[in-house]
Amino acid sequence: MADKFDVELENTGICINSSQKQQFDKYYRLLVEWNKVMNLTGITDYDEVNLKHFTDSLTIVKVIHMNGVKSLIDVGTGAGFPGLPLKIVFPEIKIVLLDSLNKRIRFLNTVIDELGLQGIYAVHGRAEELAKKREYRENFDLCVSRAVANLSTLCEYCLPFVKTGGSFISYKSGSADEEIENAKKAVDILGGKIVKTEKFVLPGTDMGRTLVKIDKIGKTPGKYPRKAGTPGKEPL
Repeated sequence: MADKFDVELENTGICINSSQKQQFDKYYRLLVEWNKVMNLTGITDYDEVNLKHFTDSLTIVKVIHMNGVKSLIDVGTGAGFPGLPLKIVFPEIKIVLLDSLNKRIRFLNTVIDELGLQGIYAVHGRAEELAKKREYRENFDLCVSRAVANLSTLCEYCLPFVKTGGSFISYKSGSADEEIENAKKAVDILGGKIVKTEKFVLPGTDMGRTLVKIDKIGKTPGKYPRKAGTPGKEPL
């Protein structure tokens, strides 16, 4: 792995060992290989993937101490971001990767197997349906999502998975001020509270990022999330 990646991670406050470097390198190769036959990412340059996918996924440490997290669900994980980089760096966390496309699940399972990761599972399904199931509902210390959806919609997808006392962290592009303001009603209805927003520019790029940390302070009412498709069409 290039020293450049090490520096990027160190600037984020993360140091990885040689085994973890090899896992990231293998993940990169699998991503590029599978991307030839399915649409996983528009970014395939080695340094760009390291920065804009791997390092970006790990910027979560700016808003939460990961050593207090025992279980995590990544909603709308896509090609595995941020869940897989988090698993590589914090292998003790039990992680569920959730995505609605089965072909992505096949890719994720291949990465999990090839990297020899334990305690991480890729699940095919919709958040609106999975969050109603007892084994998933309010069962995670942390929910994360880098998915492209407005924050109100994401909160309805994600907060039902979070146990009281846990957190949901949304990765947003730009400053997201208006989006955050518009999501306050949804956050309140779903049992959450916005406690921190961290704005920064991803080093070496012009990519503005905002991490929104929402703590779960009360149970989510049983009627949420609403049936599939509704949270996106009619945000709270």
